[in-house]
Amino acid sequence: MYDDLNNNDTTGRNYYDTGSSYTHYNSSDAMNQPKKKKKKGGFGRTVAKCLVLAVLFGSVASVSFMGVNYLGNRYFGDAVSAQVDTDTADMSAAETGESENTVASTTTGSDGSDVYDVSGIVENCMSSVVSITNVSTTEFRTMFGSYSQQSSSSGSGIIIGQNDKELLIVTNNHVISGADEISVYFNSDGDEADESNVFSALVKGTDSNKDLAVIEVDLSDIPEDTLTTVKIATIGDSSTLKVGEPVVAIGNAYGYGLSVTSGIVSALNREVTLESDGQTITSKLIQTDAAINPGNSGGALLNAKGELIGINSAKFVSEDVEGMGYAIPISDVEEIINELMDIEIRDKVDESKQGYLGVSDLVDVTSDVSESYNMPVGIYVRTVIAGLGADAAGMEAGDIITKLGGVTVSSYSELKEQLTYYAAGETVEVIVQRMENSSYTEETLQVTLCTAEEVNAAQR
Repeated sequence: MYDDLNNNDTTGRNYYDTGSSYTHYNSSDAMNQPKKKKKKGGFGRTVAKCLVLAVLFGSVASVSFMGVNYLGNRYFGDAVSAQVDTDTADMSAAETGESENTVASTTTGSDGSDVYDVSGIVENCMSSVVSITNVSTTEFRTMFGSYSQQSSSSGSGIIIGQNDKELLIVTNNHVISGADEISVYFNSDGDEADESNVFSALVKGTDSNKDLAVIEVDLSDIPEDTLTTVKIATIGDSSTLKVGEPVVAIGNAYGYGLSVTSGIVSALNREVTLESDGQTITSKLIQTDAAINPGNSGGALLNAKGELIGINSAKFVSEDVEGMGYAIPISDVEEIINELMDIEIRDKVDESKQGYLGVSDLVDVTSDVSESYNMPVGIYVRTVIAGLGADAAGMEAGDIITKLGGVTVSSYSELKEQLTYYAAGETVEVIVQRMENSSYTEETLQVTLCTAEEVNAAQR
């Protein structure tokens, strides 16, 4: 720290009173006084005295200066001779107000201007981001018949956690939606995928309303040398973001491998409507001018400390607008991500053994309907079949199903997909929203699934 040595005179100088005074005198008297005889050698002797005094004065000053310098170095260290340069460097993080985790810096360019350096963020955080490939099959119907075609798409993901068996990765739901196969590539060096670092992944859980999904890669499939290179992302606090704050986006842009862009927070709580998996989703997102291109979806938006503060989700597309990208604020969805991470992965059951709730006449409550009629997004139940599982569990007509087995469902197709993992006779937790006193309340039901034959028989 900077220590002030005060303003004491340390040069050894002594200031003497010469005793000189100005008196009035009569010049005529002086003229009448006899002249004094000049002593021989007077001038030379005066010069000699001046030289001796000068040498003596210089010696005393030098010794005094050296003494002060010695004492200063002994008690205050090098700070005495370089106070300004060492003050900030010696300050603790608490004294400077800066975080010890700061990995971004400012350097001076060749033209003398400041250059924001994000290489520290890249070095620390690139290994937390992965590339994802979705291989899916699309059915086409033409006047000549039906045929299917396999296609692949690319996205990004963020390593969010690890348990005894799995490495857990968060991404956007639209990145993995409809996938027959999901592949994850750990490419911390940013290169394109090679077979040695590509691994199969399974879906843990999804939330289409928030465009979120958590997938997992079995730890037993990942070689030890690869596992040591990956890193779980550090979660930041997106609620403390300020407009103008610098951010960095990392993702698998255009499927070429991980790349980096940087910018600032352009706006907060920007309401954006997106189309995801056939659903219209309206969310409040972080807006940034950091370039977010196709393939960046599911990637990381990081602050200057290298902390995850957003999940890149979409790029505003317009012919006359550029530099408007969006990310899901991490603090808004952290609880949802934790729930998805805890879901147990299940294998699909044979179609002949699949279970059914015992409901019919289901209607999707889309986000548009939800906004217009003040209803929760989910699946509206018109009819509960008497005597079957849903009826026995207490489900009522007018209930809106929002979760099954811990997974958020917002459409009949999602509900149907989730039921393919449960066999008849199993009991599954179903969460519904029920209208009571002009508002919806949440109810948790334990439904024992029935068979297709029981449903058909009850409807006859």
